[in-house]
Amino acid sequence: MKQEMLILAGPASPRTAEHLAELTGAQLVKVEYKRFPDGESYIRLPVSVEGEEVVVVQTTYPEQDKRLVELLLMIETAKDLGAKSVTTVAPYLAYARQDRQFRDGEALSVKTVLRLIEAAGATKFVTVDIHKKESLSWLSIEGINVTAVELLSEHLKKQKLSNPVVIAPDVGAKWRAEKAAEILRGETVVLEKHRDRITGEIVTKGVEVDLRGRDVVIIDDLISTGGTIANAAKIAKKKGAGKVYVACTHALLIGAAMEKMVKAGVDEVIATDTVPSPVSVVGVAPAIAKVL
Repeated sequence: MKQEMLILAGPASPRTAEHLAELTGAQLVKVEYKRFPDGESYIRLPVSVEGEEVVVVQTTYPEQDKRLVELLLMIETAKDLGAKSVTTVAPYLAYARQDRQFRDGEALSVKTVLRLIEAAGATKFVTVDIHKKESLSWLSIEGINVTAVELLSEHLKKQKLSNPVVIAPDVGAKWRAEKAAEILRGETVVLEKHRDRITGEIVTKGVEVDLRGRDVVIIDDLISTGGTIANAAKIAKKKGAGKVYVACTHALLIGAAMEKMVKAGVDEVIATDTVPSPVSVVGVAPAIAKVL
């Protein structure tokens, strides 16, 4: 990465931007922002970006719409003020789970959001553990999805797990579980998950595996209400699991998600800082820095 590159820290990602600047040697610029009395967002770039290679860093956890608007304002402002390039980093990309039309007439939300980012002036887009990396095909600019699996797994290695088993709570998380199991030198188990698209109810089916005396890691990209993880934890406990750890990239933890998981037998939850939370102990800047 070039020394003259500027990293613009959005209001939602000051720590990630600061860490990226430290890792790359780039200049860190904190964007000025405020909210007007009616709720609208104000953004100002306090330095000249003319002719510069700019990296805009802004994650989009709740309030998603507000953070997305701030991101779009930052991108277009940098472009309007003459930036040579605008690499856009959204560690957590909101609306990414609606990546196909599950029912007739549904909005393809991730397509809309990605195209807005490109239309605002992004010349390259980087995110972390997007729900489906195939979603980036909606972009005509370069789109990069980096994963936090290695970072999470290296953190879990410090726990000195006993004969670990890594559980994927659904088929979509299989590759993530396999990668974590490789690092942790453990076994992989994949559960079957079925979600009612109208009620949102989740049904998880277990597999025949003996977990007696073994520590379990349940790994996924995102935890919202905690229902998927709770179901997986209950299955693990019924099979005799020892300690149950949960690792995820994006810890939204809506409502009583933590309480639900703990009640199901989860001992510890570990997440990254793409979404700030009490369990967000793993920084994703090292993974992002590699692709800038």
